Amino acid sequence: MESLLVSTGVVALAEIGDKTQLLAFILAARFKKPLPIILGILVATLINHGLAGALGAWITSAISPQVLRWVLGLSFIGMAVWTLIPDKIEEEETQVAQRLGVFGATLVTFFLAEMGDKTQIATVAMAAHYSQALMVVAGTTLGMLIADVPAVFIGDKLAGRIPMRLVHGIAAAIFAGLGVATLLGAGARLGL
Repeated sequence: MESLLVSTGVVALAEIGDKTQLLAFILAARFKKPLPIILGILVATLINHGLAGALGAWITSAISPQVLRWVLGLSFIGMAVWTLIPDKIEEEETQVAQRLGVFGATLVTFFLAEMGDKTQIATVAMAAHYSQALMVVAGTTLGMLIADVPAVFIGDKLAGRIPMRLVHGIAAAIFAGLGVATLLGAGARLGL
């Protein structure tokens, strides 16, 4: 249950102000059809984070526990730093698949925007850390929806009122805490 809760919380916080949340704002403003946008976000996230979770599970089986502990600990600390760097949305990401309809455009643009994004990398690291890829993928997907679904409905009216630096600071502190705890052997009971 810890893997689900931590994954959900970390990704929900990390997503606030992230480029995929900005993409949700843009798609909602452009298409004004919330249901296909939300379904596109869900499917894209499940595919993207499912692949990331599988990679995390494979890493757990392929790397020795001692090396894995250091790789994960340093990865979480790196994620803390990355979280403090604000994302910017690139216009071409919103134009990538307009001929596919609202669902298709959302699916393709969200999937592409998440490739190599901090939440995808965090999914890999948390799946490896917790050795519970399905719970981590469920948590990161839920976290993505918690952050992005309100963006679809509320749009950028709310964006100006959210203290982005504070939210990013909290997410960075959680990532840093996970990193330090991992380096100190918090995952030892899991064989890390």
